[in-house]
Amino acid sequence: MKNIVAIVGRPNVGKSTLFNQIAKKRVSIVDDMPGVTRDRIYTDAVWLNHEFTLIDTGGIELETEDKILNNIRVQAKIAMEEADVIIFLVDGRAGITNADEDIAKILRHTKKPVIIAANKIDNLQLEMNVYEFYNLGFGEVVGISASNALNLGDLLDAVVENFPENVEENFDEDEIKIAVIGRP
Repeated sequence: MKNIVAIVGRPNVGKSTLFNQIAKKRVSIVDDMPGVTRDRIYTDAVWLNHEFTLIDTGGIELETEDKILNNIRVQAKIAMEEADVIIFLVDGRAGITNADEDIAKILRHTKKPVIIAANKIDNLQLEMNVYEFYNLGFGEVVGISASNALNLGDLLDAVVENFPENVEENFDEDEIKIAVIGRP
C-alpha cells in the first residue's frame, strides 16, 4: 500500500507549484488568483525508490462565510485525514500569519508527521526567514523554492523519513487467496 502525502496551507503559498514539481508534470493549475484549486488533486510520485500518492489541496481560509471557501477547507481536512505525512507549505517571504497559526492548530490535532516547507526562499538573503517558522512548533523547517525546484530533495528526504513502516496484510490460514490473470 502506498503512503499518502498531503500538501496544505493558506491560499497562494505555492501548493500547486510544489505539487507539480514533485509530480514532475503539470497536473494542477497554477495561477496568481487565489481559489483556483478547490478539490483534492491526486497523483503518484516517487522519491528515492519510495512510491507515494501526493495530494494537492486548495488554500485553507478559516474565517469565512463563503460557501466555496468552506468547501475548500473541508476538502483539505479530508486530505489531512487520508495522509500519512503532511507538508505544511508557508510563504517564507511573508513570515508567519494568523492564518498559518490557525492551520498549525488544526495540524497538531491530526497527530500526524508535519513537515513545514517555507516556500519562496529563492536566494541566500531570504534563508534567514526560515527560522521564524520554528515558532509553529513542528520541528525542522525546510526552506524551498517550489518554482525554481530549490531544496526539494531536502524536503522529500524529510517526508520519506516520516513514512510509517509498511505492514504486510495478515491473512488467516483458512483464507482463500485468488489471483485473476490473463490477457487484456
